[in-house]
Amino acid sequence: MAAIATKFALWEVPALDTLKDAKAYILRQKVNNKEKLSREEKNWISYQVNHNTYFKSGIPVRGWRFDFSDILKTFLVNQYGCWYEYKSIDKTALRNFLHGRINKIVQI
Repeated sequence: MAAIATKFALWEVPALDTLKDAKAYILRQKVNNKEKLSREEKNWISYQVNHNTYFKSGIPVRGWRFDFSDILKTFLVNQYGCWYEYKSIDKTALRNFLHGRINKIVQI
């Protein structure tokens, strides 16, 4: 079972207990309990992981890192003549946040 979150900020951050209503906290707890994620939840995790500047496989929330590397897969996407690397739960979640023509998706 993975930890709910780890502190990454050097400054003072709120206690982890105060973040129990955060979506990342709720989803990490759901993954730890081996509950099935809905399509909306999978899409949200995949989007958040790929649209933050701090981590490649985690979601930052107020100085805490919610790591989802245990459920994420790495994909190479050929789009507009270039290859890009993304982390996502599955291809469907990846396609959900990508825009434009996708030539090929390869799971690594």
